[in-house]
Amino acid sequence: MAFFSSGSRALVEILTRMQSAERPMPVDHTFFEFGSIRYHVEASASDPENVFLSISTPSLSHEASPSSSSSGLPEATVQETRKAYPKFAEVVEPPREGYVLTLKLNFSGLTRRKDRAKAINQVSRLQSVVLSSQLRDMLGSLGSSGTMKLVYNQREPFFVSKTAEKMSAVFPMRFRDDTDLAIATSFFQELQQAGSSLAKAPQCSWSPIPPPELRGECVHRLTTNGGFVSFGVLSRHVRGKRAAKTAWILLNFQAYVKYHIKCTRRHIQSRMRERMETLTEVIEDARLRGNEDRTRSQAVVKKRKSKRRLISFAKANKRLQKGFRAVLDKIKRLRQRIRVKGLDRLRWQCQCFAVPKLPMPPRARGKEHRYHKLPRAKSTD
Repeated sequence: MAFFSSGSRALVEILTRMQSAERPMPVDHTFFEFGSIRYHVEASASDPENVFLSISTPSLSHEASPSSSSSGLPEATVQETRKAYPKFAEVVEPPREGYVLTLKLNFSGLTRRKDRAKAINQVSRLQSVVLSSQLRDMLGSLGSSGTMKLVYNQREPFFVSKTAEKMSAVFPMRFRDDTDLAIATSFFQELQQAGSSLAKAPQCSWSPIPPPELRGECVHRLTTNGGFVSFGVLSRHVRGKRAAKTAWILLNFQAYVKYHIKCTRRHIQSRMRERMETLTEVIEDARLRGNEDRTRSQAVVKKRKSKRRLISFAKANKRLQKGFRAVLDKIKRLRQRIRVKGLDRLRWQCQCFAVPKLPMPPRARGKEHRYHKLPRAKSTD
């Protein structure tokens, strides 16, 4: 319960600012805490040493009927407040209109700054003093045994049961969301195990059905979906200075459970968000690598295709060159002169004989390439 301090931070800040101010200043400030607690701080510039602090808080239980003073609080609560601040506080009766308790604070007797800061911190816990005194008075009114319904929050009442053997506080737990119910159930089971393992810790138990201490209560009071959490309260827990702390813990247990559920859900959501981000990064890296691999594979395929094209073009070029060479060789062979064996020898022998030139007819003079036709020789027969 360290997160739910019994002191009011706003009240500490206001009183500290007033005490540290160089010049006296008038103060008339009203503020609320936890929705139902109202504070009023008033001081005048003519009398800055006297500060009037008023508080308005709902009664702890509507079923209890303790003896009340003129302030609207039980007489035991007023006496307990006077004992808590004997040096620098005085109970004003009757209190300011609209408030249940008014204190007159005077820190002039505290010369050291450290003592003033300590006194301001004690005043900030005024609500816990009032509630603890009310709880102590109600437990005393139970006698040796009995069960009482306590209402600190109208929507979340709890029970205090007292027997000759022990005293216990029972909290009916109700949740609207199934996720909150699952987280709370796990938390109650762990709390039960932790309480049983520690010797000095109060006994804690959780049950989905009402405990035996609540037999005879109305059914609508015991209708829950989160079960019942019970704490064993020992006599040393309600003695002296521990009484205020015990009362504050019991009154804020249900609020602490809600706080734990919210923190757990936020932690789970942050872990899920981080996990989703890591998975997204992995997927993006895979996509980038896949694109790089695709580009590389496409480049390799293009290179292979270009190499194949070059190789096929080179082969086709070689084939064409061979075909052209074959055609040229054939053409060269056709253009070469036809050589007949023995024809050269005949030419050499014919050079030795003079061949007479025959006259050409006039018609054939213009045609040099025509041969002269010799007349046929007449036969002698």
